[in-house]
Amino acid sequence: MHSSAMKVKTRKLPPCHNSLATALLVDAYQITMAYAYWKNGTHARIAAFDLLFRKNPFNGEFTVFAGLEECLRFISNFRFTGADIAFLRSEPFARTMDPAFFEFLAQLDCSSLKVFAQMEGGVVFPRVPLMRIEGPLLVAQLIETPLLTLVNYASLVATNAARHRLIAGEGATLLEFGLRRAQGADGGVSASRYAYLGGFDGTSNLEAGRQFGIPCKGTHAHSFVQAHIGFEDIADSTLNLPDGGLCPDFIKLVKEQAESLLEVVDMLPGSLRWAETNHSELAAFASYALAFPASFLALVDTYDVLKSGIPNFLAVALALRICGYQPLGIRIDSGDLSYLSLQAREILTTVEAVLGAERAGGFTNLSITASNDINEEVLHSLNQHGHSITAFGIGTHLVTCLRQPALGCVYKLVEIDGAPRIKLSEDVQKITIPGRKEAYRLYLKNGEPVVDVMLRIDEPQPREGERILCRHPFISSKRAYVQPAHVQRLHNLVWDGSTQGVCIGVDLSLMASRLRCMQTINSLRADHLRYINPTPYKVSVSEKLYDFIHKLWLEEAPVGEIV
Repeated sequence: MHSSAMKVKTRKLPPCHNSLATALLVDAYQITMAYAYWKNGTHARIAAFDLLFRKNPFNGEFTVFAGLEECLRFISNFRFTGADIAFLRSEPFARTMDPAFFEFLAQLDCSSLKVFAQMEGGVVFPRVPLMRIEGPLLVAQLIETPLLTLVNYASLVATNAARHRLIAGEGATLLEFGLRRAQGADGGVSASRYAYLGGFDGTSNLEAGRQFGIPCKGTHAHSFVQAHIGFEDIADSTLNLPDGGLCPDFIKLVKEQAESLLEVVDMLPGSLRWAETNHSELAAFASYALAFPASFLALVDTYDVLKSGIPNFLAVALALRICGYQPLGIRIDSGDLSYLSLQAREILTTVEAVLGAERAGGFTNLSITASNDINEEVLHSLNQHGHSITAFGIGTHLVTCLRQPALGCVYKLVEIDGAPRIKLSEDVQKITIPGRKEAYRLYLKNGEPVVDVMLRIDEPQPREGERILCRHPFISSKRAYVQPAHVQRLHNLVWDGSTQGVCIGVDLSLMASRLRCMQTINSLRADHLRYINPTPYKVSVSEKLYDFIHKLWLEEAPVGEIV
């Protein structure tokens, strides 16, 4: 149990990265409720709110918690400005409000709140609160919408990214290419950030790279190839060499290598042989290689992947090898990615075998990047049918979360002035678990987590080696004893308003959250993570909390009458 008297060392936080996250990023009814609380004198009652979700997204059985850092930045800097107050006064719903209320709002901050949370990047499960907000009712209620806004999308994208990572495998490079398809500039930057947290390796989004230190990747588009008519478009064909020398005519070298490749053609199966390639594409590749000789990766599907794109890439790649540079690979943005990648790999392997290591060393293992509306289903299909892709550029389905566009986090009052509160519903899934709670993750001897169990705030922490009865919150027959080999506390004090800062020792950095995401996912059993029919992870309550839930349920539910 946390002690409210405990003195906690904290550090200050800067504002949110998104300037739209202001005190006015609320629904109007939060202001009207706040006024009603203030008007009737209940605004200072001490409340506890849980921020949680009820169902894992994407038909899966896990979720990645993201957005905590932005929530704490928001709370740390929460204030109504003079302009905010002026706007509120002008709204029709505010015209009958006591002017003293606006003076009260002008002085309001979150210094009276405490925030307990699971750690960002960790794997989380339904019903277990991601955050618990404790403090005066009015201010705790006011921050409901911004906290939900900052957590819902962030956690959804991070989870989506983690799911793509699981299917692609640890060895694949995953690049986020979704900026142009994202829901606005702020959505695009957030998507890049949380895709990286969820396990992606880089982004095409330079603004996200600038703000968050995410590696930025990119080559060229089809328009770059189309913009070239021929070699006459290239004004300067000289190339500086890695050893300080100079290649006086790189274009001539490219043409010579294109001719030399004819000796390879006869070694290929008939379907992979080429004759005449698109010369403007060859000029475009040579132009790009002159600009980026040390990182040459060509988009090869502008005209024909196998008959033009790859042969033209090879001519430029061989010329670069002669000059002392190693090409990176190719990108395919259309067509049958399984077939094309396998055929491309066969060509690259044959070229290295025929020309030898001196001319084509490393070609067998060059990168093949695939894009083109890739999602979980496509990745799963590629795994089933076989492919030779080493990197994936994923955009639309990742950043828009097309398969499920919302996570559905909610913010529920669970205690007021020490009295636990419950929200009832005919839908059992929507019944809240009342009161302040602590959550613990119980691990078996093999290091696997087996259950997350919630206890009332005044219960002792589960101990390693001691049995604890874990019960389903609402189904009486679902119960089991667990003897944990290791117990992990899930909720920790992360922000203490009395000192206006995030608690020392809470690492909110993107890299720490990314590492935590990978580690916690890897700790789960494989059947919880599988793409088809994953096994649900168990979420339970203690015997004491179970009894209390059902006692309060009966007390609050009205008794029916049959006449």
